[in-house]
Amino acid sequence: MNKNKVVIYTSSLCGFCYKAKSLLKKKNIVFEEIDVDFQYEKKVEMINKSKGRTSVPQIFFGDKHIGGCDDLFELEEKDELNNLLKI
Repeated sequence: MNKNKVVIYTSSLCGFCYKAKSLLKKKNIVFEEIDVDFQYEKKVEMINKSKGRTSVPQIFFGDKHIGGCDDLFELEEKDELNNLLKI
């Protein structure tokens, strides 16, 4: 996986997914969205990559697992998101 690629696993009716994607868009961070609603194999992939987490969103920056929406906003509040992404 590209070490700078941002991937977010989502579900279409998830408010936390919308909130996380909105923050990424606000910061002009390009990301790949993978909707796990109807893609069982992608949900399994997400669970394996996140070491067992089944909730969405699950966010990855390259090979680094960020976590969910709260984790993303915590990085932003600590002013660590820009450093992590090298923006």
